[in-house]
Amino acid sequence: MAVRLLLALMVFVFCLAEVSSDLKIDTGALHGGQLVVRAGNRRLMQDIDCGGLCNQRCSLHSRPNVCTRACGTCCVRCKCVPPGTSGNRELCGTCYTDMTTHGNKTKCP
Repeated sequence: MAVRLLLALMVFVFCLAEVSSDLKIDTGALHGGQLVVRAGNRRLMQDIDCGGLCNQRCSLHSRPNVCTRACGTCCVRCKCVPPGTSGNRELCGTCYTDMTTHGNKTKCP
């Protein structure tokens, strides 16, 4: 009987340790953003300044307003904006590179 009680207590402590470790906030620098916890059971989401990063990315574009609008959409969906004013799209992964318009052209600048 004591062995079962001890085993149950160990399982309870292990589960409690797992739950409490999900709520920790990991601080890391990804494009200058902060990582925040959206919920206890979800992954850490990157919280970035899409407006500022897209303004910087589209500053040299021939149509900066169109570029900034498209970049903002891609940033919100993919949580990433590539560095520089052009190129480097692959650094944001397939979410950013595979997004297309209704005309089947690449959406993200």
